[in-house]
Amino acid sequence: MALSLMSMPLASACEGLRDGLKGTVREIVDGDTVLLDTGLVVRLIGIQAPKLALGREGFFDWPKAGEARAALAAIALDKPVLLRFGGEQVDRYGRSLAQLYVTGATEVWVQRTMLEAGMARVYSFPDNRACLPELLAAENKARTAKLGIWTDPYYRVRRADRPADLLPLAGHYELIEGRVLKAERAGGALFLNFGRYFKEDFTAVIDARALRLFADEKLDPLNLAGALVRLRGWIDTRDGPRVEIGHPEQIEVLAVP
Repeated sequence: MALSLMSMPLASACEGLRDGLKGTVREIVDGDTVLLDTGLVVRLIGIQAPKLALGREGFFDWPKAGEARAALAAIALDKPVLLRFGGEQVDRYGRSLAQLYVTGATEVWVQRTMLEAGMARVYSFPDNRACLPELLAAENKARTAKLGIWTDPYYRVRRADRPADLLPLAGHYELIEGRVLKAERAGGALFLNFGRYFKEDFTAVIDARALRLFADEKLDPLNLAGALVRLRGWIDTRDGPRVEIGHPEQIEVLAVP
């Protein structure tokens, strides 16, 4: 099945990570960020929990943001943790980008635990793609069971065949499902069109840099024509609603023609 992450065998835990620093969680900033006793701020890479405004002007608390913060506190607050890395280790804000593990008699993988509780969505980057099959499986299980955020319409999976519903969501990170009507290359990029009118209907755009990542995995997005897919990414409104695809794991193939 072309581009299918769902059919990949899943390990019980993420393998191939590099062990990093140890510490104790002293503060839960929000549902995906913690402060260690060393002063290090850790962004839990691979997930996005509902955001808190945290006093920032123009921001608002997302639905269930408080619940997500409380869930992370129950898992990790005042507990010893180990950081493990599978990609870029520090972001532009100086935060450590790590898979976080609570250590002890039984090791707890924090990101997967948050996803299994329905308290976060998978959120990945081209330079941090480790563990995504396992994390996607955890998210899908919680969404199917309607746990946590998946009970709130704010986080529902959007329909690609309703572009008018997507336009007001510009600037939002969304999951979108639909059938690819046409896949074509143009100007060095590849376009997945979900409607007949590319300037009005929903489109996913894969640029030249991202296409090289697909090629590295021996994946050809042209094969997605006719496939039912689930995409994730930030919506913008250039020539109708669209999402830029930066790496293969932003696409899950649900069915092929």
